[in-house]
Amino acid sequence: MLRPSFPIRTDRLILRPFTPDDLDGLYAIQSLPEVTPYLYWGPRDREQVAEALEIRIKQTALEEEGQALALAVELAETGELIGDGVLFWHSAQHRGGEIGYVFHPGHHGKGYATETGRALLELGFDGLDLHRIIGRIDGRNHASGRVLERLGMRREAHLVENELVKGEWVDEVVYAILQREWRGRAPVPGHRTGPAARD
Repeated sequence: MLRPSFPIRTDRLILRPFTPDDLDGLYAIQSLPEVTPYLYWGPRDREQVAEALEIRIKQTALEEEGQALALAVELAETGELIGDGVLFWHSAQHRGGEIGYVFHPGHHGKGYATETGRALLELGFDGLDLHRIIGRIDGRNHASGRVLERLGMRREAHLVENELVKGEWVDEVVYAILQREWRGRAPVPGHRTGPAARD
């Protein structure tokens, strides 16, 4: 079971549960066509974003396998909502999970996805004691692949045309990292999460 102590603070970001006040910020992200080319869904209208937000608001803890922990990601300096991160708990028996993230394109290329991914991995390994965490991406999404590699995840599989997404057969690439690999990595200079940084 994982019930994080919020907010979770990293060097530049605050990760916290979603609230109804996030509707405008989330709509500003999910309504953009350039956000969704590698996702299962396309640009959303305001009603669709409200429905997605309602689900995220309830995803504040992991109490059993099959659940997801959804976190709003905001800039610590300004409070602006710039994206979201998610940690899935796939299996209690096999202690497996998965991470994911989506960011506003205006904030791409600044390391925010890597910073968020690092916090999600810490939650999975240190908070939930997972053994293995994966990241799954569309095979064309090279930028996200580089994020997962920066997190120390290894590219383990390239599945050719294994999913039909928006009427198109797409490849899926799977990355993974084990708990012992995560804990044995070199520390990141200046990085701080952990209990002391979670208030």
